[in-house]
Amino acid sequence: MRKILKPFVLITLLLTTVNVFSQTKDVVVTEEILTKAKEFVSALNLTDATRKTVVENVIAVHLTTVRDWHNNHPASTVPDGINPVTGNKLSDLDKQIIADSAMPATVHQSLMDGLRKNLSPEQVETILDKYTIGKVDFTMKGYKAIVPDLTADEEAKILGFLKQAREQAVDYKNMKQISAIFEIYKTKSEQMLNNNGRSWRALYSAYTKKIKEEKANKGKN
Repeated sequence: MRKILKPFVLITLLLTTVNVFSQTKDVVVTEEILTKAKEFVSALNLTDATRKTVVENVIAVHLTTVRDWHNNHPASTVPDGINPVTGNKLSDLDKQIIADSAMPATVHQSLMDGLRKNLSPEQVETILDKYTIGKVDFTMKGYKAIVPDLTADEEAKILGFLKQAREQAVDYKNMKQISAIFEIYKTKSEQMLNNNGRSWRALYSAYTKKIKEEKANKGKN
């Protein structure tokens, strides 16, 4: 049977700072989630033990609340319908994102307030990167490779979109959902490039052609 941890400091933190979707529901943190929270925080090399524990608990409560909401609101709770933008029938992933996006905003706000109260802006970004396995940096490198002559303004706008994606994505349980949230903001980035007189489709096509040619040339050597 999986070991359940309910540290007193965690429950105290919950009661004093976290307004979860059910005020009467205790957040029961598993050893697995607490270990994950500690792994996130270990990247910060915090020397203040008390602050380190507080941040670990903030993250553990958030991860647990996201998990519980996800498990209690499966895709089947969302009626069949269409995506109003594309007209396509809602997929299971679409419906799960809809269900999870209904989680009260206070859950996200509690996480961000807890992080910002105890960490520097750079440290907060490190934690958000841990949640999203570094997708901001990885995706930004992709845009720079596809559009090597990005202007400083374009780069700043794309980075802003990706950081919005990152913060929004932390409230979703798995990488399929996180990637889907990033796709929303990648579309915004590509639309911005098109509005600037570029053709994203042509740029991407040229990039993939270049990569294929490079692979073919390596195979000949």
